[in-house]
Order: sequence, then structure tokens, then C-alpha cells
Amino acid sequence: MSLTRRRFIAGTAAVAATAVAAPYVHAQKRGGTLKFVPHADLKILDPIWTTAYITRNHGYMIFDTLFALDGNLKLQPQMVDKYTVSKDAMKYSFTLRDGLKFHDGAAVTAEDCVASIKRWAARDAVGRLMLGALSKMAPVDKKTFTIDLETPFGLVLDALGKPSASPSFIMPAKLAATDPNDQVKEVIGSGPFKFSKDEWQPGNRVVYVRNADYVPRKENPSGAAGAKRALVDRVEWRYIPDPATAGAALEAGEVDYWENVPLDFAPRLEKNSALSVFVTDPKGSQGILRPNHLHPPFNNKKARQALLLAVDQKSYLQAVIGHEKYYRTCPSVFMCGGLPYETAAGAPKVDLERARQLFKESGYDGRPLIVLDPTDSPYAHAPALVTMEVLKSLGASVDLQAMDWSTMVARRAKKEAPSAGGWNVFHTWSTSFDTMTPAVSSVLGGAGDKSWFGWPTSEPMEKLRADFAREPSEAKRKAIAEKVQLLAYDEVPYVPWGQFVIPGAFRKNVQGVLQFGATLLWNIQV
Repeated sequence: MSLTRRRFIAGTAAVAATAVAAPYVHAQKRGGTLKFVPHADLKILDPIWTTAYITRNHGYMIFDTLFALDGNLKLQPQMVDKYTVSKDAMKYSFTLRDGLKFHDGAAVTAEDCVASIKRWAARDAVGRLMLGALSKMAPVDKKTFTIDLETPFGLVLDALGKPSASPSFIMPAKLAATDPNDQVKEVIGSGPFKFSKDEWQPGNRVVYVRNADYVPRKENPSGAAGAKRALVDRVEWRYIPDPATAGAALEAGEVDYWENVPLDFAPRLEKNSALSVFVTDPKGSQGILRPNHLHPPFNNKKARQALLLAVDQKSYLQAVIGHEKYYRTCPSVFMCGGLPYETAAGAPKVDLERARQLFKESGYDGRPLIVLDPTDSPYAHAPALVTMEVLKSLGASVDLQAMDWSTMVARRAKKEAPSAGGWNVFHTWSTSFDTMTPAVSSVLGGAGDKSWFGWPTSEPMEKLRADFAREPSEAKRKAIAEKVQLLAYDEVPYVPWGQFVIPGAFRKNVQGVLQFGATLLWNIQV
């Protein structure tokens, strides 16, 4: 592994991916049904079209990746059997391993990989940086393809093995030919489970069945790498938006695994001897307040700066999380906790008087600001309520619009004016995988229409992110990251409202749960 890759991994994958229980045993039990309560309803099936974690998790069920991150924070080949990198790191060659088949029976080819990478890279933050450095990417034969760079880009392998939002999932070329701005019409992967479309009931249930044709790698499962062994015949996602109902179902044994447990429920579950409560991502997540840069008032930098100066992280965290052991304030857009690009450079202090003045200077005209409120997600619903009060304190009129999480995920993609079905503000959170460097952070991107929802435009930001991806010196990369943060706190592409961890819970008959920054449901027996 190159020094550049080690540095990147240290910055983007500091979550230890370990198995919570029974990581691997030779006499593994096969069969049965895993009943799983996801954090949201699945409505969007295309994991390239959206960065929503519910769709990313769906993607991990059915798609595979060329590379993956293991439990030792190292990139490992996954669909790739062997690869070479030229001495000057300007030419890469990849050969697929044997036995790869899509769920429709067709063999996975190099053409499928090239088409999938191109479609993914057109939307992903790191992917776009890689596209800008490419000279050529093309199949050589059925199982081999090459990537030739025009300018240095030290993150090629890391980009292909990016673990989250959005991973470079491989799909058939006929699907990858879909315009990146449109959703694919079918879901055909090559991963350990198949999507049972006929059993999909949005708002109720998603069903996956074991892919009998999947050939796992020989290595032990580790993080998202190694053997992806589907040890159950079926996985049923049961959407239960009411946490009291979900908690009761887990305690009664009606479900096996609850992905995101609201913190008010964790103490009760911890006392139940039949359950295990664990933190899914020890490095935590960053709360995100995202303004819409396309429409007034947040197309004006002063309005965004007003938001930044009015947000008190402690107030948000107390309202959203409540338990101090689960949260921390953080002045860094790259997250806190000894992470390599953590910095307090340019971090603002709350100044409500100055915020009100800036909001007034932004030209706000009094029309109601639409705040999207996904009431089924405690980590997005509660901050929406706090932001409503923050906006009112700035003198704004607020239209808080209630919906479920999946409806919000679809709504936030609308670029229309707020009065025509668009929006002004929404809230989400980002795991450490998707936040800790300028290269991976979608919310820092400034590529206009190609940016993540909210669509900020900033040529200086895009230049700094590209410089970061090309720079081999760690000291210089840290200096670039600090410049990125200074610019972010001036232009305000988004407002971080604090850092927190989210517990999950499963019944103790469930074995092999992998602790990772994304939810993985292979390796599990019931």
C-alpha cells in the first residue's frame, strides 16, 4: 500500500470495522430469516442517484464493489482478482476474479465496470475529481480494464473502494448507461443478496433473498471486505416509524435487529438480557444543516453566514441527542476526535446580534422559508424544530413541512423555487466515512448543478479539493484542509450542528453483526 493511500484511509476510514459477535466460524449455520428494522423507509432504489444512507445500505445488499475497506483500515480487492499500478502511478490495470455473475445470470465484464465507474463518478464528489484527472478508461478484454491518468491523482484505488455515500457499486452496462441524473429502472447487482421486487411494499417491507450463485472471496469477512457470506435465506426490512412499536417488537422477538435506536430508548434496551446494544460507528456522525444556494435568501452569502452565527451546537445536541455521553461539540468540518484533518481554523462563535444584522442585509423579503421536517427520523426531525426557532430569532417566517424521511430524500432533489415544490433548508447527518477529508465531503463541494443537494457554486473550493487529491505531502494536505475549512466558514456551504454517535440493538441469538460505518447484513446468522 502506498503512503498516499495510507494517509487517505487514515482520514476517511477511521472507524474500526470489527465483528460485534462471532465474526467467522467454520461451521456456520445457514438458513432462516433476519428481520431487520431500518432507520428509514426505502423508496429510492438507485444508490448512485442518491447519497441517502438507506439506499446505500440497500446497495450493499445487492451490489458488489471492485475494492472494499477491511477491519484494519486497508483497502482490499473485492471483485478484483489482481491489479497493477505503473511506477509513476499514472496507469492502472484491473482484472476481475472468476465466478462473478449478475442476478440475471450474465457474467460481470470489464465493460460493465467501466460503464458503472463513469456513471458513479459523474455524481460522486471523489469520482468527479478522478474524472478530471483521467486520460482514458477502457476495457482491454472481458475481464480486464485500464485507467490512464492525464494528471496525477493519488486516490484512484480509494475512490473505487469508497465505503459510503456513494460507493462505486458495479451494475450491468445496460443499466449504467442510464443518465446519471435519472434513476435506473431495474435493480440488478452481483452481490450476496437479490432484491425481491415483487415483495417490495414501500412504507412497510423490503425483502432480499440469498443469491445462491454468489461466490464469496476466500478471506474471512472483515469490514466491507473479504467473504460476503449470505448465511440467511431471507432478509426482511420492516419499516416501523414509531420507535415505541419498534422497541416493543425487538423485545418481543418479532424482529431481530433495530438499526438506529433513539437515545431515549437505549437505557431500557440495555437492561434487557436478551438484547445487545452497541454503537454502530464509534467515530460518530456530523449533524448537517443544509441551506438551498439556488434561491433567496440563502443564495446570498450573508444569509448563510447569519445561519452559521446563530447555530449553537450545544443547544442542538441537547435537543436532538440529550445524553452527553453520546455527543460532543466540534469546531471542525472534518470532525473531531484525533482525526488527521481536525482543525479549529476559522470556527465561528455564536453571535445572534451580528446574525440578525447579516440576515437583514441579505435582502430577506419576509416570505416563509420552507424547512423540510422528516418526522420519522429523530436525527433530522429534532434539528428541524430547533432550526425553525433559530430562523424565527433571525426575523424569518417559517413553513415547517412534515413528511417521512424517504419523501424528504426525494424532495431535496427538486431545484424548483420553494413556492413551486422546492425547499430552503433540510437536515441530515454524515458518518465519518463521508466527512473527514476535503475529497470525500460532498457537503463541501462547490460544483454548482453537479454539487450535492443544495447546489453551492465555489470555484475556489473545487480548486482546493482538487489540490488536496493531487498533493502527496501530508503536511501540505493538512495545510490545504485548513484552507478548505476557512473558506467553508466564509462561504458556508452548510452548517455543522455537532457530532454524535448512534446506537443499534439486536437480539442475542443474532451472531456475526459487523461494526462498520455502513450497515452490512451478510455474515449474520439467526
